[in-house]
Amino acid sequence: MNLIHPFIETFGDVMPIILVLFGFQVIILKQKINNLKRIIIGFILVWVGLTLLIIGLEKALFPLGKLMAAQLASADFIKDINNWKSYYWIYIFAASIGFATTIAEPSLLAVAIKANQVSGGFIKIWPLRITVAIGVAVGIALGSFRIVTGLPLHYFIIGGYAVVLMQTYFAPKNMIALAYDAGGVTTSIVTVPVIAALGLGLASTIEGRNTLIDGFGLIAFASLFPIMSVMIYAQFSQTFIQKNHKINHKK
Repeated sequence: MNLIHPFIETFGDVMPIILVLFGFQVIILKQKINNLKRIIIGFILVWVGLTLLIIGLEKALFPLGKLMAAQLASADFIKDINNWKSYYWIYIFAASIGFATTIAEPSLLAVAIKANQVSGGFIKIWPLRITVAIGVAVGIALGSFRIVTGLPLHYFIIGGYAVVLMQTYFAPKNMIALAYDAGGVTTSIVTVPVIAALGLGLASTIEGRNTLIDGFGLIAFASLFPIMSVMIYAQFSQTFIQKNHKINHKK
């Protein structure tokens, strides 16, 4: 396997970030860069780690996800290919892989840690990660159902964002921005390749589906439903806190 090309390609992707950060620090702010050696070592580790991660995803997770989706949707495995209920293993697999990849998502972990720090420990890291992962699991399962049935994508997306808009009105204000960010961090380097492979695998296997029209769209579900799940979690938490406050006040 030739590793030189992926390392060069990833270096080209990381270099603009380095130029912007160092450029603003030296040219705009006119400030000395402290701990320069440690920062350079950190960038090198990011470069190497990111390259190896991308190679691993392309060589293992992406083809494996596509292969499993194709096998689960094949006529040899499905008893009645014309009945959407017969594809229940696909929905289970989609929910499971959506949950697992979200838990493993580094960007979600970073946001959860920052939210915990900024909130003074009020927002717990693991409950937030699990809540987001549940949202992704539900979204990917529903998106797989859409591919199986062939229903139009925009029905689900418009309906989903209508629910999000209503939730935004009632949700605690200090959690709204975090909920919307949670929808963005789920579409990162771990989740996207696997989910895209799942969608393309299903669309290429199920008869009558178009890989371009039906194969894509799962990532939109992965972005939308975590917003819902985090706001639901926030609303339940607020209700629980208010209920306990009333009980303690009566005592």
